[in-house]
Amino acid sequence: MILFTYPIRTAFTDRDLEMIRPVANIKSLEFTQSPIKLPFYFFIQFFQLLWFLPKTSQYLCFFGGYHSVLPVWFGKIFKIRCIIQAGGMDCINMPEIGYGNFRKKWLRKATTYSFKNCSLILPVADALIKQNYTYDSRISPKQGLLNLIPDLQTPVQVIPNGFDTEFWRDIGKTKEPLSFISVATGTSNPSRAIVKGYDLIEELAKNHPEWSFTLIGDSNYKSSLPNIKVFGKMKAQDLVEAYNTHRYYLQLSTSEGFPNSLGEAMACGCIPIGSAVGAIPEIIDSTGLILPQKDLALLQDLLSQFLLENPKEKSILARKRILDFFSYQLRQEKLTKALIEDKTVT
Repeated sequence: MILFTYPIRTAFTDRDLEMIRPVANIKSLEFTQSPIKLPFYFFIQFFQLLWFLPKTSQYLCFFGGYHSVLPVWFGKIFKIRCIIQAGGMDCINMPEIGYGNFRKKWLRKATTYSFKNCSLILPVADALIKQNYTYDSRISPKQGLLNLIPDLQTPVQVIPNGFDTEFWRDIGKTKEPLSFISVATGTSNPSRAIVKGYDLIEELAKNHPEWSFTLIGDSNYKSSLPNIKVFGKMKAQDLVEAYNTHRYYLQLSTSEGFPNSLGEAMACGCIPIGSAVGAIPEIIDSTGLILPQKDLALLQDLLSQFLLENPKEKSILARKRILDFFSYQLRQEKLTKALIEDKTVT
């Protein structure tokens, strides 16, 4: 049995559970993101791991952090394989914007211990291994695991996220010409809003009142601009509808691993506009616009030409990019192969 632990349940953890269940018996254990609850959850997790120990053939952790320390420790003590799926903030140190595991002393220690002592690391993007970050000049260019843990020896295999393109698809709705959409949770936290590029979106919306912007994921996010509409979390089917009525998807993040909403939107035919961070340039490639540096004037200059290009052609190419390189089947194949390489999986 595989024990799968994560700090909080998300659509991404549900997706990977769905991918793994056909090939292996897997049990999920949710941890916590609350600092106050940490001691209690460490206590609970210890006895959960002990209880399931006789049946456990592997540990799988979504992100490295506090929740991965005990699975890694149990793995070392009892010679059980432990894999960590690196996803973003666990490979980043950006105190300038209040982001990344490595900006906090004890979280840095927990993350470093986990990555140095696990059996295999499965990041969703090459940029999480090592990157020379240049998007925001305030932030240190040395990002990624090999920059933050120079003596890291753990094997690494990149497995990008994948999308169900039968579900995330163009359903033939009319897309408003100058409509922009972005999806992110937790953006009522000012630091999180900057991480997700909402500061740039606000400036863009202010300078272009004739454009419409839709921000989905946090109903508590506040904007004073009349051309910005804010919605809370949506069910997947409602998101499909939302993507299908907007022409452009904005992923102007200051930091990212592999943003799932970008892939979903592109699969639905949204034309992508993204920042040059994490896997965003790799996902978009030539199907959309890449902003090389965090600069509003530069963004507006690039958009002035980009918005004149053929949107129907770009929309088709965006979906094709996801179909060809980031399909659900491709991730499932690579993820399950990484897991079943250990012959003890049951």
